[in-house]
Amino acid sequence: MKNGIDRLIADPSLRAPLVGKRVALLAHPASVTAELTHSLDALAALPDIRLSSAFGPQHGLRGDKQDNMMESPDFTDPALGIPVFSLYGEVRRPTAAMMDSFDVLLFDLQDLGCRIYTFVTTLLYVLEESAKHGKSVWVLDRPNPAGRPVEGLSLRPGWESFVGAGPMPMRHGLTLGELGHWFIAHYGLDVNYRVIAMEGWEPEAAPGFGWPVDRLWINPSPNAPNLNMARAYSGTVMLEGATLSEGRGTTRPLELFGAPDIDARAVIAEMRALAPQWLEGCALRECWFEPTFHKHVGRQCAGVHIHAEGGFYDHAAFRPWRLQALAFKAIRRLYPDYELWRDFPYEYEFGKLPIDVINGSPLLREWVDDAAATPADLDALTAPDERAWKEERGAHLLYR
Repeated sequence: MKNGIDRLIADPSLRAPLVGKRVALLAHPASVTAELTHSLDALAALPDIRLSSAFGPQHGLRGDKQDNMMESPDFTDPALGIPVFSLYGEVRRPTAAMMDSFDVLLFDLQDLGCRIYTFVTTLLYVLEESAKHGKSVWVLDRPNPAGRPVEGLSLRPGWESFVGAGPMPMRHGLTLGELGHWFIAHYGLDVNYRVIAMEGWEPEAAPGFGWPVDRLWINPSPNAPNLNMARAYSGTVMLEGATLSEGRGTTRPLELFGAPDIDARAVIAEMRALAPQWLEGCALRECWFEPTFHKHVGRQCAGVHIHAEGGFYDHAAFRPWRLQALAFKAIRRLYPDYELWRDFPYEYEFGKLPIDVINGSPLLREWVDDAAATPADLDALTAPDERAWKEERGAHLLYR
């Protein structure tokens, strides 16, 4: 299997349209070749590529910020002498001056397959600005480690944000190259767009089901440490809008949840009683952890670790978004007055609860807080969105 960057480096004919052009690269720490050379260094070594600038998304080009919602500065690359612009600093959308630094932007980011991952919105913003300024965008495609399954409510109109680029469900099942085609079609963008597709990617093949098992995992962001996290993330990311810890400040962030004042064993039992079918495809393990930073820092938390790995993992059955929704529901039933939802400007969205920004509407939170609402009610809300998205995305699939 070859990623887009590896194909571009190996094949001069693919690079031919770049000769004589000013080329920029948008990358992060996981933007590496099969030999683990960072894409910026690999491209700089090619005699026919003229790098004129580079861009870093959230957490930076090389990975300079550990925590969430921490801004990165612009700087000059010390080896190449080119400007490196931050798209998670003073701006989220590239400015006219930034756009003037290149003719073709190579977009090489490893994604997690979840709508809320900010690299998705960064791609949209780059496409929109490139359409305005007559620039070209090439996505050097990489695997979606969560594979093709679709899950979650679609974002509702008016709920667009930096973690909600458009009306897609939480788990979208596309690569960034495919998403670029969908953005162009959905928003009617007139932009010179090209995907350097992967070679040999089989998204339904065991045992990786999206992630080639012969490829090393490199964190695309600091709290994305492994494939298990990537599989669980479309559910556990909702914990960023809750008072429960998502495991930041531990070695297994976004694979577990907990708090000092819950009974994890009781939560698991309540989840099984409410909707055992939503717990299929993984194992839940009671655990204890003490975050070294972030929520509940220095306090022992009773928690639940989600294991979507090994012999417990069933790719077709695992539904992380429903699993996490069920955990919220179980806690609400066990502790009716529990202060579950955080209230702060999540990703610079003011006047909206973070849990609603994350889900692209209040519907999930309202279901959790409604004592009479059942799992069947959430299925009735969500299943039409999932069916519609599977149909809509079909025209943009590059790998079958």
